[in-house]
Amino acid sequence: MNYRLVLALLLSSASTTLAQKIHAHNDYTKVRPFVEAYEQRADFIEADIWLRNGKLVVSHEKPEESPQTPPTLDSLYLQPIARLFQQYKDKPSSERDYTFALVLDIKENPTGVLPKLLEKLQENLVCFNRSANAKAIQVIISGERPKINTYLDYPLLQFDGRPSEVYDQETLQRVAMISDNFQSYSRWNGIGDIPDADRDKLKRVIKRAHSDNKPFRFWAIPDTPNGWKQLKKLGVDIINTDNVGEAVKAKR
Repeated sequence: MNYRLVLALLLSSASTTLAQKIHAHNDYTKVRPFVEAYEQRADFIEADIWLRNGKLVVSHEKPEESPQTPPTLDSLYLQPIARLFQQYKDKPSSERDYTFALVLDIKENPTGVLPKLLEKLQENLVCFNRSANAKAIQVIISGERPKINTYLDYPLLQFDGRPSEVYDQETLQRVAMISDNFQSYSRWNGIGDIPDADRDKLKRVIKRAHSDNKPFRFWAIPDTPNGWKQLKKLGVDIINTDNVGEAVKAKR
């Protein structure tokens, strides 16, 4: 084989591995939900959702316990996304390569939430059917997910996997990424370097996800520039952050 071609392939593979992505954690709590993360070109934008009175609402607390009436998923995310696709002719922006995933963290009752969600997504398939439109928004289900053996029953959706779960090859194609709680592996506070014993545990779980060709994300990380830097060294593909703008600048 041509050695220049081999070198090019290796460099391409390395650049893909190092191309860290940004996950806008709890985006709906920001001053300008969706807009801020979109303007910063976040790769994943997250919202917590509940089903109440036949509507999908966005809230961290149970809607009954919230001091204000929670906004709907439709008003906060789905409608603004649809307007972008109208504005940019079936794309989310004027940039040729930019698109993102909408990560929906279901807080309870996934079997009630998912049919209602699919009903809403099917109203704008050009925006949410990535198999038909490469620039469509991929919707990823996290939090309280349905049983693994039902993943294939939900078209348009992909799922946030866990290291402890086992998938057959067909179901694995519906898993968008593998995620886990950083605190389950390390109590490192983000200062200095990760302890060697913790680093070994973290590397093992990341390697397992990569062996299935899946990107890896930790939540509950030390959400600081040094934290992001150390996680990148370990091979973490997706940085889960409340500080999207700063994290985007740090990865440049």
